[in-house]
Amino acid sequence: MFNARRIARLAVFIAIGAVLHWVESLLPAPLPIPGAKLGMANLITLLAVTRWGLADGFYVAAGRALLGSLLGGTFGTLTFAMSTSGSVTAALAMGAMTLLPLSLIGISVIGALTHNVIQLGVFFLVTGYAGVWVYLPYLIVLALPSGIAIGVLGLYLTTRYDFAIN
Repeated sequence: MFNARRIARLAVFIAIGAVLHWVESLLPAPLPIPGAKLGMANLITLLAVTRWGLADGFYVAAGRALLGSLLGGTFGTLTFAMSTSGSVTAALAMGAMTLLPLSLIGISVIGALTHNVIQLGVFFLVTGYAGVWVYLPYLIVLALPSGIAIGVLGLYLTTRYDFAIN
């Protein structure tokens, strides 16, 4: 059921996630690997999934990817398809991982891994270019520190702020 408080909470998280998505798209790539980023917007999805459940995490992931693509000018492009599919699938994976005895860091790493694999899969499905899979080992290796960093930041935020508002 959607009440005003839940809608407001989701709107705030979608807005924060979209701004993080947009800001990160403006930053120079830290490594010469296409798509290699920290994934700051995934922090917002991680918090939503682990605090309010899979449905709200899904809404936040989809909403922030959509709004972030509108802010960044990528709506309707391959980048949008990759970002949205990666975000939503990562939210689903993180939601599934909340059923296991994993820490926020472990859940975040699973989300980062899922995000990267799905993005490559979407690129391959759209373009048919199998060479994209060369990036998979690099993106898996990069998903570990980025997932850990986002998980640690999530732990810090959840101990400092109450995100359990109903």
